[in-house]
Amino acid sequence: MTDLSSFPITKKWPAQHPDRLQLYSLPTPNGVKVSIMLEETGLPYEPHLVSFETHDQTSSAFLSLNPNNKIPAILDPNGPGGKPLALFESGAILMYLAEKTGKFIPQDAAGRYETLQWVMFQMGGIGPMFGQLGFFNKFAGKDYEDKRPRDRYVAESKRLLGVLDKRLSDRAWIVGDSYTVADIATFPWVRNLIGFYEAADLVGFKDFPNVARALEAFVARPAVVAGLGIPKRG
Repeated sequence: MTDLSSFPITKKWPAQHPDRLQLYSLPTPNGVKVSIMLEETGLPYEPHLVSFETHDQTSSAFLSLNPNNKIPAILDPNGPGGKPLALFESGAILMYLAEKTGKFIPQDAAGRYETLQWVMFQMGGIGPMFGQLGFFNKFAGKDYEDKRPRDRYVAESKRLLGVLDKRLSDRAWIVGDSYTVADIATFPWVRNLIGFYEAADLVGFKDFPNVARALEAFVARPAVVAGLGIPKRG
């Protein structure tokens, strides 16, 4: 049996199945990227809830795996060369899982890099911008009389949705006709923007029909339905 006892994180979240990939996460847009990917690939894994309410993400155990104190993070007992591998950053984890399984990423070099650029588009643009818009629209940002910060993120979110909508105008998914890690990275954030963040009207989501069509196809996938609720909140 695989021994993960040398990893301090397993003291706080003991591995009941140490031979399986260990997922430390929360069902947020970044978190569910990885649970969805794991459900899609069929890799055996064991999820652990990292509770923000009890500040698990700043515990010494979690910081031993991710010094940036953000979810998700993984510990794969069957990493490269058969040795355990710890990883954080959702984009890096998605690419690792895609390459580990050979799924949801083109096998040719050009296709791989085309996919990677759209993962980076999500990581560098959609995630940060949609997150800031959510803050200023739903949370403490409502307390600011000056609406320029909110409007800045509204404008940039609209621009990014426009880029995505144009890209999807002649293809089923972001990279092409095949579903990839670029879609798994992106659509949890689109779903959150118009759902949890309640910003559909604010960004004029009805003006992006291709994004809406792809989002509908995304959330209908059985693996997405399952992954959106993992790890289960207590």
